[in-house]
Amino acid sequence: MHTQALALWQKRAEVLSSNLANADTPDFLARDVDFRKALSAATDAMDGSQLPMAATSSGHIGGNNAPGPGGSDALAYRIPTQPSMDGNTVDTQVEQAAFAGNAVHYQASLSFITGQIHAMRIAITGSSS
Repeated sequence: MHTQALALWQKRAEVLSSNLANADTPDFLARDVDFRKALSAATDAMDGSQLPMAATSSGHIGGNNAPGPGGSDALAYRIPTQPSMDGNTVDTQVEQAAFAGNAVHYQASLSFITGQIHAMRIAITGSSS
């Protein structure tokens, strides 16, 4: 699950940085990743309740695969707290706070995965080096 979470945290960082980059663009609508919805969709496909279909060719249509971290249904428009006159819904302070929080979550997931890999290496080799 942490690998899917890591991919979602990365996608969220991209979306938040796009929001910050377009803070002065008229009529730009801020977006965010609905993390719970996207992660549950990613993990539901792994629980065995569905048999995931694999597209083996670029011409294949995706079947019942869960949407990936870049899936458009994982993105939602942010509700503005203070609408601007030019129609832009980006609040830079909210976006910066969300970006900082996202960085903490990303680092925590990465640390957990690193710890799991380290524990597996110790189990395989029998030493901690």
